Amino acid sequence: MQTDIEIARGIALEKIKKIAQEIHIPVDEIMNYGKYIAKVPVNLIDEEKIKEHKLILVTAITPTKAGIGKTTVSIGLALGLGKIGKKAIVALREPSLGPCFGMKGGAAGGGYAQVLPMENINLHFTGDFHAVTSAHNMITALLDNYLYQNQGLCDVGLKEILWKRVLDVNDRSLRKLVTGLGTYTNGIPTETGFDITPASEIMAILCLSKDIDDLKRRVGEIVLGFDFKDRPLKIKDLKIEGAIAVLLKDAIHPNLVQTTENTAAFIHGGPFANIAHGCNSIVATKMALTFGDYVITEAGFGADLGAEKFFNIKCRKAGLQPTLTVIVTTSQGLKMHGGIALENIKEPNPEGLQKGFANLDKHIENIKRFGQSIIVTFNRYAFDTEAEIALVGAHCREMGVGFAVNNAFAEGGSGAVDLAESVVEMIEKNPSAPLRFTYEEKDDIKTKIEKIALNIYGADSIQFSDQAEKMLRHLKQMAVEHFPVCIAKTQFSFSSNPKGYGVEKGFKLKINDIVINNGAEFIVAIAGEIMRMPGLPKYPNAVNMDIVGGRIEGLS
Repeated sequence: MQTDIEIARGIALEKIKKIAQEIHIPVDEIMNYGKYIAKVPVNLIDEEKIKEHKLILVTAITPTKAGIGKTTVSIGLALGLGKIGKKAIVALREPSLGPCFGMKGGAAGGGYAQVLPMENINLHFTGDFHAVTSAHNMITALLDNYLYQNQGLCDVGLKEILWKRVLDVNDRSLRKLVTGLGTYTNGIPTETGFDITPASEIMAILCLSKDIDDLKRRVGEIVLGFDFKDRPLKIKDLKIEGAIAVLLKDAIHPNLVQTTENTAAFIHGGPFANIAHGCNSIVATKMALTFGDYVITEAGFGADLGAEKFFNIKCRKAGLQPTLTVIVTTSQGLKMHGGIALENIKEPNPEGLQKGFANLDKHIENIKRFGQSIIVTFNRYAFDTEAEIALVGAHCREMGVGFAVNNAFAEGGSGAVDLAESVVEMIEKNPSAPLRFTYEEKDDIKTKIEKIALNIYGADSIQFSDQAEKMLRHLKQMAVEHFPVCIAKTQFSFSSNPKGYGVEKGFKLKINDIVINNGAEFIVAIAGEIMRMPGLPKYPNAVNMDIVGGRIEGLS
């Protein structure tokens, strides 16, 4: 089979104006970025149409090194719905350059279920990530200047600075560093560091804002640090929220592209689900719901991370009501959770597969807690056997959830017709109930963290570090305990242990720190040793990438 990039090159792309026309977006409203990409202004969102249309979440079992293929399934489902005559649009996150050049290699789907032009989407795209990076670092520069220019003045100094820098690369060397060294004119020596751009609060704000005015308001509420009287210093205190909004004036608008079968797709925003809330922007989802009858979106990593945050944060804040959740599984993932070694997971092993059902079952249980109707989709690979697929299907029926095989990677929309028909049938006969959240807004932050950890992860207890306890006191003083909680933890298990395959039991979840995302209006709890700036693997995907004869190679 051809590589992803070879398949992408073989697709005859339609002009983006034609894609817009087909879903009834006014062509004179769109902002073209070349022939095949456009931004669609947020003012075209129609809240009344949103209520009439159907939102489908795609999530997954706990990911493994073998991969799950959630984006491929999301795009494939949109293609399958198109094959059976439904007007479907997929709404996804933008890829980050860090994973593209690190382990992942790309995040635009795969095989015959991709969003295009994949080279642009995986690289600089419309510059949204660069805008977020620039806005975040502009804030840092203006804060440093404020402190430098006002040295020695009363009520100006900060005893604790919370705001760091960001860059859209994987670079472990930037996690901790000191700035301002050298002569007096170089600034004030300060211990600081870098996070990756998807972890920036600006990225979270971009994905949760309803328009530029809401974005500017949220930016103004960002807490930069605390003074010697424990009072928060906010961006609005520096009177720079307008300047930061200027840098984000184009980035707020969703990006319109197309799939391998020339159907519409919105790609916008890119927070990771292990260190942020893992969902594309609210405006992109709402734009898709304005112009599509069926909208498919995804939430990052396993359902314990992305789906939990999608429901408890994004849906709560945006007033969204998903009609169905699809859980993606693979034979390889199930076998790894069943204790089979990575080098053996492509071989038939019914016993190992069945042992892995425990991980799938925990995710099904969690999604049912939210009142969601569920279809498990088996993302098929060439080496999968009919016998093992039948085992998974029979188990899902025993669990009382739907089941369908997805083969969109190899066959495009035709390979996802079974899944599409199952989705339509379940939505018509058994749509999801109104969302039941894991916690109430009135719960305090500790209670919210405990409810997620005990009910979603399966922890026995929670331990808060001294630093986390200190930040919890700040939250109480700031009267923001009504904010939702975003737990940052490893994506590879239900606990904070990245090697905890299957379903861990009897574990304690340690919260090492609390981050106040006051502008995004949620609280980040750092669990275990999770890093907000990833490192590169021993053999990064960058070694596979090249440009030959004007063509990019190595993206996937």
